[in-house]
Amino acid sequence: MKHLLCSLLAVWLCCGVSNAQSWTADNGNGTFTNPLFYDEFSDPDILRVGDDYYLAGTTMHAVPGLVILHSKDLVNWENISYCFDRFDFDDEAFSLKNHKEVYGQGIWAPCIRYANGQFYVFSNVNGKGLQCYTAKDIKGPWTHHNMKGNIYDLGVLFDDDGKVYAIHGYGTVKCTELKPDMSGPVEGTERVIIPEGNGVGEGHHMYKIDGMYYLISTDYKPNGRTLCSRSKSIWGPYETRVITADETYGYHAASLTQVPRGTKYRIGEDGTKFGLGGVDKDATACTNAHQGGIVQYKDGSWWALFMMDFHSIGRTVCLMPMTWNDGWPIVGLKGNLGRAPRTWFKPGTAEGYYGIGDTPVAPHAPYVRSENFDGKQLGRVWQWNHNPDDKMWSLKGGRLRLNSMPAEQLMWARNSLTQRVIGPQSISTVELSVKGLKDGDVAGLGNINVPCSWIGIMRDDHTNTFLLRFWDQGKNKPELAPVVAPVSLPKGKIWLRCIGDYDNDQMQYAYSTDGVTFQKIGYEIPLSYQLITFQGSRHALFAFNVKGKNGGYAEFDNFTVEEPCADRSKNIPYGKTFRIINKATNRPAVCDPHGILYDTHNGDKSQLTQFQLIDKGNGKVSLKCVDGRYIKVYGEGLAGDVRFTTNAEEAEVFLWQDYLDHDFMLFSLRNHRYIGKSPTTGSPYSMDFVGPDPARRNGSVLHWEE
Repeated sequence: MKHLLCSLLAVWLCCGVSNAQSWTADNGNGTFTNPLFYDEFSDPDILRVGDDYYLAGTTMHAVPGLVILHSKDLVNWENISYCFDRFDFDDEAFSLKNHKEVYGQGIWAPCIRYANGQFYVFSNVNGKGLQCYTAKDIKGPWTHHNMKGNIYDLGVLFDDDGKVYAIHGYGTVKCTELKPDMSGPVEGTERVIIPEGNGVGEGHHMYKIDGMYYLISTDYKPNGRTLCSRSKSIWGPYETRVITADETYGYHAASLTQVPRGTKYRIGEDGTKFGLGGVDKDATACTNAHQGGIVQYKDGSWWALFMMDFHSIGRTVCLMPMTWNDGWPIVGLKGNLGRAPRTWFKPGTAEGYYGIGDTPVAPHAPYVRSENFDGKQLGRVWQWNHNPDDKMWSLKGGRLRLNSMPAEQLMWARNSLTQRVIGPQSISTVELSVKGLKDGDVAGLGNINVPCSWIGIMRDDHTNTFLLRFWDQGKNKPELAPVVAPVSLPKGKIWLRCIGDYDNDQMQYAYSTDGVTFQKIGYEIPLSYQLITFQGSRHALFAFNVKGKNGGYAEFDNFTVEEPCADRSKNIPYGKTFRIINKATNRPAVCDPHGILYDTHNGDKSQLTQFQLIDKGNGKVSLKCVDGRYIKVYGEGLAGDVRFTTNAEEAEVFLWQDYLDHDFMLFSLRNHRYIGKSPTTGSPYSMDFVGPDPARRNGSVLHWEE
């Protein structure tokens, strides 16, 4: 992992960064690869209206709030709306005033529905109760209804008889009728529909399909699972089944930030001795695919859009095919129910092929992440950290101007403008003009997280200098003191850079005085996920004053984001000769003369360890040993069934599963399972693995090397 970040540093310290494509799940060949977005999008709920699909997600304390995306194919999405520009509660905490905050306690777990000719988005705000936003047009304007009541993490159903029901509660699941005008719950209607003791959790999504009520929910005791409960009546009784568990796509949980007891503020202070919890890389924990909605595509197929934790990125969305089995909607495909491929064919296609007259949607990302601030409005990707003071920021002369206000550190700085970091690796750079800074002002590029970090410029009138400073709240110790150095800025500007390897939970800051040559500052910062902001890492453009007064201003320009992993067009090694290394044993596969696929010692680079791919179109491949034999799987695919044939027409066809950085899996289109080899039993390769484990060491995740 350290090698990866060092490689990024070597490339990005010596040159400027050019704009390039952004991550999209669409592979351009009729397939997609999860996640749909490699940035945070938590608590997703999906809605279909005609041939249009809408996805609503949590925004917590960031505004504008309650994000809504639109798609025509469930794979390519565009941010088209937020439900509100700012919190309209008369409460200082929503505006980060007087050491009051709502980190992780803003608005979360939305439910989006369409009925009565309008859109409804329901959600909860801690301490304020149930909220509803309505609009005739998905792009707004939206009307806010404060429904109050202790209803959260809910699913809403507009039933055939005109009644509206909210399903809510953890363990003990309740149903409450809502007033049609959204003024609040109907008094006296709350009833328990699933009692505690049935293993049902929260994060509810209610559907009525062919007269049957289906409740999708998620549980996290003792680990993450997604369940379906069904009944012929909204009031029950319900029977429940697990519909997916253990699908991690080979990602384990991230470290959780630990804040010592007795700390004055939930978010800590400068000097707080934060801890990072240990990680059991083999455990599913609660970070697997869970909580989300299901939807029927226009061709009749069913799909789940569930969130999954991707390390310090936070939670984002995966698209998973579903199979109806004995009246139950189960994640996965026949032969491997409960698990779903990371790469699969796009909805509405026949193994990646489009029907006559069907026009595929051009691959695109949901946001434009880079920003030159030349427009009259900020790009949709930006969100303020809590309500902004609109008198203290502006777009002037093609720059973003932030006027500094008093704050002792970044997490209390008002008018910090944020956007989600993008994985798996990215580099973000911004140009900062410092001519408007006054004594005590601090401005720069930071990471909104607990602990937070930043690189920036401090103005010190006593020495008449600008001080370049790197700050990591997580290691604020005497032996690791913040880096502070006077810096000469003849142009009155400096370029600040954040280099992130988010799959491996590391980042590094750098700076330049000419915009061309960059120097790193500080050290590689470990990143975590945490349950305080309930968000992953976020870039922040900020300006605040540490001397308790309003100061001057900072101006930002040319914010750019570079994503080296976004272009995956060459990730499948067509035209190459390579060895296949099993991630569990670090041993190469060998086409044994005895006629089975086995493994050999690491130094074996003989012809029998050399493979080539046969391109079968749309991400489908067959595997050929350079001695002329092809991989063919016999029988049920048990250990020893992975053998060979000299007839190319008999070769097994797999769908290549791209796990990045040369990691991959081979997914059978015949039994919907994976090629793999047990690291413990000594058995030869089989084709009966259901999927990867969180640590990628159960024998099913492979690595290719030339």
